[in-house]
Amino acid sequence: MKFRKTMVAGTTIALAGVLAACGSNSASSNGKSITRMESDVISTMDPSTNTDVIGGQALIDTMDGLYRYSGKDLKPAIAKAEPKVTDGGKVYTFNLRNAKWSNGDPVTAQDFVFGWRRTVEPKTKSQYAYLFSGVKNADDITAGKKAPSTLGVQAVNKTTLKVTLEHPIPYFKTMLVNPAFFPQSQKFVEKAGKKYGTASKYLLSNGPYELKNWNGTGNTWKETKNKTYWNAKNVHIDTINGQVVKDSQTALNLYQSKKLDIATKISGQQAAQAKTMPDYRGLKQNGTFYLELNEKKDPIFKNAKIRQAISLSINRREYIKKVLNDSSIPAANATPEGLFTKDGQDFAKEAAKNDGSATKYDPAKAKQLWTEGLKETGQSAPTLELLTDDTTSAKRSAEYLQSAFEQALPGFKVNISTVPFKTRLSRSQNGQFDMVFSGWNADFPDAISFLDLFTTDNAYNDGKWSNAQYDALIKQSKTTDATNPTARWNTLLKAQEILTKEQGVVPLYQRVETTLQRKTISNLKYNPTGSYDFVNATVK
Repeated sequence: MKFRKTMVAGTTIALAGVLAACGSNSASSNGKSITRMESDVISTMDPSTNTDVIGGQALIDTMDGLYRYSGKDLKPAIAKAEPKVTDGGKVYTFNLRNAKWSNGDPVTAQDFVFGWRRTVEPKTKSQYAYLFSGVKNADDITAGKKAPSTLGVQAVNKTTLKVTLEHPIPYFKTMLVNPAFFPQSQKFVEKAGKKYGTASKYLLSNGPYELKNWNGTGNTWKETKNKTYWNAKNVHIDTINGQVVKDSQTALNLYQSKKLDIATKISGQQAAQAKTMPDYRGLKQNGTFYLELNEKKDPIFKNAKIRQAISLSINRREYIKKVLNDSSIPAANATPEGLFTKDGQDFAKEAAKNDGSATKYDPAKAKQLWTEGLKETGQSAPTLELLTDDTTSAKRSAEYLQSAFEQALPGFKVNISTVPFKTRLSRSQNGQFDMVFSGWNADFPDAISFLDLFTTDNAYNDGKWSNAQYDALIKQSKTTDATNPTARWNTLLKAQEILTKEQGVVPLYQRVETTLQRKTISNLKYNPTGSYDFVNATVK
């Protein structure tokens, strides 16, 4: 599962302080314990409102939905078996297994009903409410036209859950690994109130682990085995220690000194060094990084030639080589390679055959389009801000782009603003930026997981790019073409080609994450959503 916005790794932290924090948390001191790094703090553990991959991983570790990914295999979790599907693919009936919350209460069908209704309830302000589109009445509920109680989800009895769709959704089951679809205990949530999901004492788990020693802001936390978990017999690692490390050199040093058992998101010179080490793993993610250009705040970005000029001024291969220095791949479009395939064809590669020129480095063409775009808008060359994270790698990325834009695009001045990850997300969502360095990891292995983002009214369309034909094609893929794989494939290709030609967002790269992992850790699965599944994993 890897949903949500991702961040670029690295900020300098005093090494001595981090070493002290890691202290006794290494696997070397406990045969059933490991220490893994994250690149920033957990923002929230509320499954309805979490939007980033860091909280997403913690939620996957501590909760179960109807399904769970084990590597590429989608397996029933709280669902006892595959559902009964009726009414032409519009009704799913799930029988639930005997599962418990960490306080001993049973996990019931009503917990799913409450959780789903809470997510689509407008006052919850869930940015993932759009995923429920296609579930009966979901769109009307999120628009405030109907009550959450009308959502097409029903507890037939304590162990039977019935879901009614407005039309077949071919990827419906894969969406159910997203925390937005997880069950929530109404009694617990209402007792916690606004504090729900903000600290360990305001959490309730039904998954492999329980989150401990987390105060909502801290750089360290523990995940301890949940003894009430229905599949506890296959949870072999007793404790997972989380440690925030924002700098690649610090991460590498901690790993070499055996203070970390899994080090991730290593970039720059340290990535080149890590690739020579025997513990190196290059994890190709179903995720892309891109620039969003704020058309609402800066009307100059409504001009397609201006957006295209910005894209053509970037030498993506040089950027990866000089700044990231890892195995990442230049992104030809917003959808990553390897995510969505049909009859041996890769969706992203097929789309690039027709629209690949939009992301090829061409400074002469960029200058021409820039000049034409300025003339068409009647504006002079602007001075604008590029917003990014306050990390070493993010800063270097912004500096590279700043140089590229100012060299290729006459008169363009770029100021860089670096802020903490949570602040960058907040400012992006509130439209407080000119240009922002963003990223997305797949919520489920389908192109729509990316293409949906850039429809006119999507909560994640921070740049406010809008194209009526694009919107219509996305809608067509979900309705008219939903049960025709070939027609749906072709419709989504047309949508992708529009997005890329228009440069509704400016794709940069698909990350191959430089990771170091102890050989003592076995059977740790990496999922299509970019998350780890620690169930069945072992450590010597």
